[in-house]
Amino acid sequence: MTTVADQIVQRLADWGVGRVFGYSGDGINGVLDALRRSEADIEFVQARHEENAAFMAVGQAKYDGGAGVVIATQGPGAIHLLNGLYDAKLDHAPVVALVGQQHRSTLGSGYMQEVDLRTLFADVASAYITQVASPDQVPLAIDRAFRNALATRQPAVVILPHDVQSAEASEVDQSHGVVRTGAVFEPPVVSPPADRLDEAAEQLRRAQRPMILAGRGAASCGDALADLATRARAGVVTSLLGKPYIDESLPHAAGTMGHLGTTASAELLTACDVLLIVGSNDPWTEYYPAPGQATVIQIDVDPRMIGNRLPVDVGIVGDASAAIRGLAERVEERGEGEWWQRVLDAVDRWRRTAERRAAVPAEPINPEAAVRALNAHLPHDARVALDVGSVVYWYARQLDLPRGVPAHVSGTLATMGCGVPYGLAAKLGAPDRPTVVLAGDGGMQMTGVTELITVAARWRDWADPRFVVAVFENRDLAEVSWEQREMEGAPRFADTQDLPEFAYAEYARMLGLDGEVVESPDDLDAAWARAFASDRPYVLHLRTDPAVPLLPPSASSPAAADDMRKALQEETEAGGPQGERALRLLDAYLDMPAT
Repeated sequence: MTTVADQIVQRLADWGVGRVFGYSGDGINGVLDALRRSEADIEFVQARHEENAAFMAVGQAKYDGGAGVVIATQGPGAIHLLNGLYDAKLDHAPVVALVGQQHRSTLGSGYMQEVDLRTLFADVASAYITQVASPDQVPLAIDRAFRNALATRQPAVVILPHDVQSAEASEVDQSHGVVRTGAVFEPPVVSPPADRLDEAAEQLRRAQRPMILAGRGAASCGDALADLATRARAGVVTSLLGKPYIDESLPHAAGTMGHLGTTASAELLTACDVLLIVGSNDPWTEYYPAPGQATVIQIDVDPRMIGNRLPVDVGIVGDASAAIRGLAERVEERGEGEWWQRVLDAVDRWRRTAERRAAVPAEPINPEAAVRALNAHLPHDARVALDVGSVVYWYARQLDLPRGVPAHVSGTLATMGCGVPYGLAAKLGAPDRPTVVLAGDGGMQMTGVTELITVAARWRDWADPRFVVAVFENRDLAEVSWEQREMEGAPRFADTQDLPEFAYAEYARMLGLDGEVVESPDDLDAAWARAFASDRPYVLHLRTDPAVPLLPPSASSPAAADDMRKALQEETEAGGPQGERALRLLDAYLDMPAT
């Protein structure tokens, strides 16, 4: 007998699915058994937790395109999916979740592990959610889940009662009340309107101080966008998610914007008179031009994004590549002037400041120096995964990504724990390419340690065994500690911020991997070299200083610095272990003016 579950697995194959992530449970066993029986070449990747499986599905969508697929059982398994699915929703990553449910006959009885899944997923899967009620509905449900996930770039959820999975599959006919569908999705080609391009080009021609903000939506046209910036004599900044798509070695590339951004980006955005935003929905609104300061042009394929973060004068709905080509045809190359020189000077000053900050002595290692040392060793074909925390600041400011090296993080939800699961998705999608995970000890303790077990179970199948996990251990939830000091003017609350010590490299060796502890800045270069020369996954346990300040790019302003200093003085008077050293480091950083 061909079951509904068999039909589901075949439909996944029809959609080109080659890998699903998940964790087993009785509520989804019908689908898992069908996966075992199937001749379709679909790999099941068992995570250590359903949340991590969802992160992996998000990671696959981000690194390799298409829709990531995650499978979980009902009740606790379904609940565990939520964080990863919200990561997909907020970062616009298409994910399809197949979730088991109790038998239809028990629903509403308060049966064991019975949860109202439609209510549970109503918000996160607002793009599409359905519960399969009959075998005839299965092709429709799977097809619509994929089409909606791909079209909206959000999660879609299909709920599968256990008895429906094991029921006999039925041929979908053309009778009344039955809908026949196909496993096909055609992405729209949205051409930017010529009149809007004319308006935008006119604003760029008239601009005296133009700037460009590139987001993830500029992934297909980063080089063309940088060329347009040269023609228009505009500086280029990126959102955090747009960083991989602009060559930051260019003299007019001012780096990342926002609280974790560069001083060059902050200086230039607060001085521009025209801002062209391409494929970005960056939430750091206080770093955009002030009201009335600049004419704003925005390009996005999604009309909902136009004007979403600040008022827009010229909105262009269309494919970013086509729009940039159209603008390039309309904008003649300008001569170098005062603004262009200011852009080049601001970028140069920032790069010298970044270098000096990384050289500031710390106890034992300055985390900025640890990331900066990676630049000399990062392979040109690497994939980079980031966990959330202070390490994202150091990545944004110190890591120079080679062209073509993707880097992904939970950008909008900013959820800790995504690093190693993302890294696994990146590696499984390209097992012949080296992968690097940058994680703090907070994110590592949340999910990374457990998923090292998954790494240990799979690495021997990889064509290139290099999977480097760099753990920036400072025994502190450092980003939150510095937020308390800056935003609340409050001292660090040790009971909430202290993290326990854990032997990451030793644990890796216990799993059959390799690794080492690095406690001196003099050892960083050799340690990175050993990690990338290893014949197996490698954990670099970097002992870094939590007192290195997370300065916003405008921290040279009196308010932010004064709040930090006030909080640190209070910590020092109370005998806090970081206060005096953090004050010294704060003063050292503030003595490096970048403007």
